[in-house]
Amino acid sequence: MVDAGLFGPSDRLELLDGEIIDRVPQQSRHATAVTLVGDALRAVFGPGATVRVQLPFCLDDHSEPEPDVAVVPGNPRSYRDAHPTQALLLCEIADSTLAYARAGIPEYWILALETERLEVFRRPDAGIYVEKRVRSGAEAIAPLARPTQTVLVRDMLP
Repeated sequence: MVDAGLFGPSDRLELLDGEIIDRVPQQSRHATAVTLVGDALRAVFGPGATVRVQLPFCLDDHSEPEPDVAVVPGNPRSYRDAHPTQALLLCEIADSTLAYARAGIPEYWILALETERLEVFRRPDAGIYVEKRVRSGAEAIAPLARPTQTVLVRDMLP
């Protein structure tokens, strides 16, 4: 579509449920939080997992969102020929309505900047997350895929 001139190379777009969605420009707090979350999760997951920031993730044939932060198995070269279809954890900054449970993503986080809280969704079942927890800025969280490693919520906040 870029080649056809419908979109420019700088357009921020996502494919969700077969629709092309125009993404709004990021504010500085959002960008800072994305960087902090990426740094925190790299420290928690270490080798054997790749932390991808705002890169495509293949949910299904009709959805290729670009979550703010995705922790995927393997190394960057594991995705040279195709975007990842599995994730250990996905995190969006601020509010999001996209349900990653339908793709079986075991853990999904939303870092809410306004309330300075982390919403943690786990245990996808029949397209919904059956477990939801909220952590304040003073609390720590251990990702399911790294239960012995914790990160403080405040370390991910701008």
